[in-house]
Amino acid sequence: MKKKHASQTKTKLSRWLGSRDEGSSMVEFAIMLPVLLILFAGGAELGRLFYTYTTLVKATEVGARYLSTSRDATSPVVADAAAAKLRAQSLAVCGYTSCTGQTPVVPGLSPATNIAVTFPVRNNIKYVKVQIQAYNYAPGVFNLANFTGLANTVFYFGLTPATEMRYMQ
Repeated sequence: MKKKHASQTKTKLSRWLGSRDEGSSMVEFAIMLPVLLILFAGGAELGRLFYTYTTLVKATEVGARYLSTSRDATSPVVADAAAAKLRAQSLAVCGYTSCTGQTPVVPGLSPATNIAVTFPVRNNIKYVKVQIQAYNYAPGVFNLANFTGLANTVFYFGLTPATEMRYMQ
């Protein structure tokens, strides 16, 4: 009887001590969690950066398309040409010919400081160029510079998309 009781105790003890794996998965998770969070934050920030850049590219395309067909863009009357440029800048910033009461397509974009309109000529052909200048991408919730301890300028830089189209008039 004693032998049976001892073997039962021994098997219960070996089950209790020998094959416990529940804690190892928790330790592995605790080790990998910071790495997974940094990967998630980096992916989210990269996605925001690409979204912002493509939005700015499309905004320059809208402004250039408007100017490429506008008769007023190269008008000898200075006021008409300036008004056409201002309308193109507003189209690039907010999608309307006047940004009064409208929100920009990306935060911090302004017609006066960020949109440059030029009319280059190459081989006697006029072109229209709309370019975004000095637009600094703002970090979001997941600021990669905070995670790494490096300066903000290492990760976030000025975006300068431009669109050039042939002047059709």
